[in-house]
Amino acid sequence: MDQQNQNQSCHYDKLMDFFYNNSDRKQNDTRDSWDTTQLILVQVVGCLFCCFILFSNAMVITAVITNRRFHFPFYYLLSNLAASDFLAGIAYVYLMLNTGDVSRKLTVSGYFFRQGLLDISLSASLSNLLVIALERYVSIMSFKVHSNLTKRRVTLLIFLVWAISILMGAVPSMGWNCICSLDTCSKLAPLFSRSYVIFWSVSNLVMFLIMVAIYIRIYMYVKKKTVGMKQHTNNSLNRKKTPIKLIKTVMVVLGAFVICWTPGLLVLLVDGVCQSCKVTKFKRWLLLMAVANSVMNPCIYSYKDQEMWRTIKNLMQCICNGTRRQRSLRANTRHLHSGQETGNSPLPSEGNEE
Repeated sequence: MDQQNQNQSCHYDKLMDFFYNNSDRKQNDTRDSWDTTQLILVQVVGCLFCCFILFSNAMVITAVITNRRFHFPFYYLLSNLAASDFLAGIAYVYLMLNTGDVSRKLTVSGYFFRQGLLDISLSASLSNLLVIALERYVSIMSFKVHSNLTKRRVTLLIFLVWAISILMGAVPSMGWNCICSLDTCSKLAPLFSRSYVIFWSVSNLVMFLIMVAIYIRIYMYVKKKTVGMKQHTNNSLNRKKTPIKLIKTVMVVLGAFVICWTPGLLVLLVDGVCQSCKVTKFKRWLLLMAVANSVMNPCIYSYKDQEMWRTIKNLMQCICNGTRRQRSLRANTRHLHSGQETGNSPLPSEGNEE
């Protein structure tokens, strides 16, 4: 009776250790606990990767802003995808600093905030990829390099992406959780209801299938179109290769996203439908795959788009040159102060002597 009353009462005042123990983690503590060396290694490597994620995606966003050749709907949406990866980098850093034994000391609100950052970044990435897929479909069906979307419509799409993403990240904290029903808690996410975990994983997998179907349709159309263009001159064909290159870039990004996130979504689905399945042992590897995806995306942008790579190189050169100037200025200032203190100040110029 006491156990039944405990499962039916709400536990907003409990720390996360209570919910981890409830999710059958206490009996598997020897298997699921973090080894100190392993935890430090994961945190150090993870934080290094996160620094790269933050820097590289900031470079992509800056490149789109500063280079007028990127002032088109596709690149605006691509920079928004980079912004979602930038948020993912912040979320991963926060997760790295609040994992292991520290996670058991989190409050309910602290855990919702930690998971909310991850959910918002994933939803934003997925929504951006879907919007980019639709933008590419519209432009490729007319065989144009860029669609005719106005800046106002692109801004509206970006706003909708983030509004939906924030809503998805806030849903568990708004009530779809297991705080008042402990017997429905997930093992991977101890505050999340299994029904929400099933909804989350299935909806994302369905969006994967929709995007794959869109790009298969685009690929078939482009292939058919290019076969019919072989009778034209090479210059005409080269001009038509530009939209195809953009499609290849997005397809590689989508492929990397699907490969890195599908295993995690499948494990979440198993966690939701199977109460006896041991899924917690996969969580570390799934986290590393998620981090790897955010590391890969800016590399893909730079490798597949030469103009993007040139712009990023120019930005890095400007940063390096600015750093050298600051160092030189500080060195000259120190030398000047040093000379004044020892009485060996620089000689006055001829104009001053007169």
